[in-house]
Amino acid sequence: MDLTYLSLEKKNRVAIAQLNKPKANTYDADLMKDLGKVIDEVRFSEDVDVCVFTSALDGVWSAGADINLLATSTPEYKAMFCLNCQETLNKMEVTPKPFIAAIDGHCVGGGLEIAMATDLRFISDGPWKIGLPEVTLGVLPGTGGTQRLPRLVGKSRAIDLMVTGRMLTPKEALEWGIVNRVFPRDKFLEETLAYAENLTYPHHSARAVGAIKRSVIEGLETSMHEGLSLERELQNRLFSMADAKEGFQAFLEKRKPTFKGK
Repeated sequence: MDLTYLSLEKKNRVAIAQLNKPKANTYDADLMKDLGKVIDEVRFSEDVDVCVFTSALDGVWSAGADINLLATSTPEYKAMFCLNCQETLNKMEVTPKPFIAAIDGHCVGGGLEIAMATDLRFISDGPWKIGLPEVTLGVLPGTGGTQRLPRLVGKSRAIDLMVTGRMLTPKEALEWGIVNRVFPRDKFLEETLAYAENLTYPHHSARAVGAIKRSVIEGLETSMHEGLSLERELQNRLFSMADAKEGFQAFLEKRKPTFKGK
């Protein structure tokens, strides 16, 4: 796969995608194109159940959009750029495989917007800044931030964070519900990959994991009645699969199940 700013490695059914665009993993159309290619590869790879996004840069996960690009491009280009970014992140969000942001550095602006489009966010316990400071540039978080942050932390907290441009520490981000785990930095990648591998088969049913993601993501955008209907439909599909039969049988036999992703 031809990539410029990301690399992709597959290990134990986990895809590890590494951002590498010095000095701060700022994104432009080319990086977003790479991100789209990685998402497609994860979607169609039968040997991948989970994808983890890391950074090759020490102390930086992503500082967001390339400000030089935004400052020098036309309003028409900026509009299409934001649309393209939103579409790319939407594609990741609806892919029925978990994506994990492994944040080992500063994660601000559009960087946090990318992270919020993943399903889980783990961060190392370092001196990092986490936030959406776009208001200090006279603009708003335009890569999904105004929509995803309220869904994570609630309306009032989200508005507070965005209108002030306030930065959070990793522990504050955990308290706010922006990240799911804070790991010691010396064990960060080890702990993150262990979590990711546990979501793959034979440890877990990758089919069930994917169905849970789809039910949550799609269900949140519907009424309770429609969401429950989707939940039943997905559950009935899982009932007919080999993994569910193995799970039930293992429970009755008081043993650990061995899933096959089928």
